[in-house]
Amino acid sequence: MYYPLPPRPCSANRDYPRQTTAIRETRVTEPLLRISGVTKTYPGVIANEDVSLDIHSGEVHALLGENGAGKSTLVKMIYGLIRPDSGGMQMNGAPFTPTQPRAARAAGVGMVFQHFSLFDALSVAENVALGMEDPPRQRDLAARIQDVSQAYGLPLDPHRIVGDLSAGERQRVEIIRCLLQDPRLLIMDEPTSVLTPQEVDILFQTLRKLTDEGVAILYISHKLEEIRSLCERATILRRGRVVGQCVPRDSSAREMAEMMVGSSFAAPARTRRDLGDVALEVRALSLPPAHAFGTALRDISFAVRRGEVLGLGGVAGNGQDELLAAISGERRAARDMVHLSGDPIGHLGPAARRGKGLLTVPEERLGHAAAPDMSLTENAVVTGAQRRALVQRGFVQWGTARRFAEEIIAQFDVRTPGPDSAARALSGGNLQKFVIGREVLQAPNVLVVNQPTWGVDAAAAAAIRQALLDLAADGVAVICISQDLDELMELSDRFGALNEGRLSALRATDALSVEEIGLMMGGAHGMVMAHV
Repeated sequence: MYYPLPPRPCSANRDYPRQTTAIRETRVTEPLLRISGVTKTYPGVIANEDVSLDIHSGEVHALLGENGAGKSTLVKMIYGLIRPDSGGMQMNGAPFTPTQPRAARAAGVGMVFQHFSLFDALSVAENVALGMEDPPRQRDLAARIQDVSQAYGLPLDPHRIVGDLSAGERQRVEIIRCLLQDPRLLIMDEPTSVLTPQEVDILFQTLRKLTDEGVAILYISHKLEEIRSLCERATILRRGRVVGQCVPRDSSAREMAEMMVGSSFAAPARTRRDLGDVALEVRALSLPPAHAFGTALRDISFAVRRGEVLGLGGVAGNGQDELLAAISGERRAARDMVHLSGDPIGHLGPAARRGKGLLTVPEERLGHAAAPDMSLTENAVVTGAQRRALVQRGFVQWGTARRFAEEIIAQFDVRTPGPDSAARALSGGNLQKFVIGREVLQAPNVLVVNQPTWGVDAAAAAAIRQALLDLAADGVAVICISQDLDELMELSDRFGALNEGRLSALRATDALSVEEIGLMMGGAHGMVMAHV
């Protein structure tokens, strides 16, 4: 479609000497959704300030910004979860003031959240029914699910139990639930974070089919190459304000990233490292599922040396959480199944392993890595008490703990009013920087991180990855569990894939293509049965 003033290429200095033509050559139309001067504040924080943008039918519109830029606040206002303090919205030229999600859905807005909101013990059809105002009979709903899922290339069995589905199939449930309500605007928050490259291709085909039918997509992602290939326009937020718009395909990923953060930043740099002795070894590790929908670990064996970064990939739900729990000591294994610097530690709990220098960062940052209602200072004590001497003779040294929290905030650029802020008050990306920094600054001998840059903006991701590479350069053994293939290629010396609780043979990362890694993650070509 033509726009009266076409968006311009992204530029970090915002000096735009030229304009570009629009993506689609159709007549000028009124926007589907118009946001005008929206502002939302919280105590001590301006989440959105005078935000204005238009979203047109049939376009994929990217919403970009670093962590804490105000993206989540803006889409929550569109979806009726919160109300703006000032400014307004219009849908098809009429006032749009949803006071709750059901009002937004009634107006044609659907949202697929970054975190799935599904019940594992229920079937696909039962989960879909829970998201509908007036669901039909189960038999009729199952038929509609099958029809819609086939029509949009997202095949789904309505009778399967959600707990048995892969991450990609669970996302299909969320999307189908939205499509059954005939949305005119579909909001997608980090939709590819748990998908293989092959599943991403399927998703993009579905989104393009939806836009061909006139549905507008508001797309949030930190994967800027995806933005370039999929999105027609992008609006960039920085610290709650709109700082520009662009046509992503006419801009580089780096230009967009620098516009998001307002400055240039260095890409992670690898240095040549001499590998030392084996720091952590796992031998024939097998554990039953921790719960009904968990994954059993099946005869996993590997070793990681000092100075090495070992990348472990896999689609969500294939044993990543279970493996981290077995390494951290949250789940005990047989004594000889886990060795640290040659000593068996399989029988030890988390505190004893931490004391020996084995530190871990779980995927779930709020509730597992950090206590939501505790301050950042208190959360620093949770894992740093022993290695940072924050507790002496049974008493917390609060002054020392506060200084430790301030050190984390400063070194990892955590955007927060201060160390007294509650963990839940931070954006997801800023909390991730805090929990990563908390472990890095404890001088680990082995660090195991699960999804280190999930939901983190490009600049923050680069900083976290550089911190991991710096640890390896200092002789620390690093294990990076991730679903981000670019991250695994950038960081790891060797790579293995988890599939249904089994680990593939480890291979040198520089000898693998992204497509081969994607196939290994999906368990293709019998790659998952070998052991090292």
